[in-house]
Parts: sequence; structure tokens; C-alpha cells
Amino acid sequence: QNSPMSTHTASPTDQPLPAEGYAGDVSPQLAWQWVRAGHAVLVDVRSDAERDWVGFVPGAVAVVWKQWPGMVPNPDFDAQIRAAVPPGARAVLLCRSGVRSVDAARRATALGITAYNVLEGFEGSLDENGQRNHRGGWRFRGLPWRQG
Repeated sequence: QNSPMSTHTASPTDQPLPAEGYAGDVSPQLAWQWVRAGHAVLVDVRSDAERDWVGFVPGAVAVVWKQWPGMVPNPDFDAQIRAAVPPGARAVLLCRSGVRSVDAARRATALGITAYNVLEGFEGSLDENGQRNHRGGWRFRGLPWRQG
């Protein structure tokens, strides 16, 4: 059932999906609904370079999981995510394709944060031509983003 404001049909991802080691997986659309309603903090765990070159979500809090070049773990991740997500709030974590954000969600959960992974990530999966932004992802779904 679509409302006049809806841009997608109801699907199984309109509710969190169960996950191991963190609160669950959510669709980009559900993550955005939560953020817009003030029910979650959007945490972008991509590297600074990814946000600078590919784009970012206005209002998202940047807490890098692994930094480019070399994809070196961020030694300040724990302190930064604790500072980004108020006690008792939930976080929705976004990366490029929804893989690194799972690891980051598990770590945030271990720190006592209710953390969800955003399925598909910012750019989605690779297509048959090895390109992103054609199969899912925050941008593909038409959600707010900007290029810097």
C-alpha cells in the first residue's frame, strides 16, 4: 500500500531484519525514515576519501571504521561513536555496500549502542559491468545526498 508521499512499495525490509551480533539490518528507506523522524542517528563509517570523492548524506555523522589508504582501522572509533550517538539512542550505520557497516555495528553493539546496519550501503552492489549505483544503495534509492 503506497501513501501519496511514499516512493516505494511495502517490502520485507520495511522492518528491521534479524542479524547476529547487532540490532539488525534495515533498508536505506527505513533508515532514512528513522533519521527524519528523530528515531536514529545516521553514522557514515566510510573513509574520509569516500565521502569527499563519492558523496555524503547531509546531517550524517562521520565516524570512520577504516581509513583510506590501506583501510587502516580507526583507533578512535570507540570514542567517536560514543560521542556521536547519545545514550539510549539507536544508530544506523552506512558504508559503501553494507559490509564494513556490519563490522562497525557489531563493535558499536559491544560498546552498548543499539546499532543497525544499512543494507546496500551508499553505493549498492556491483552490477554485471563492475559498477556501483545501479543495484541498490542510498543514492540509487533516491535518498538525500550531496557531492562535496
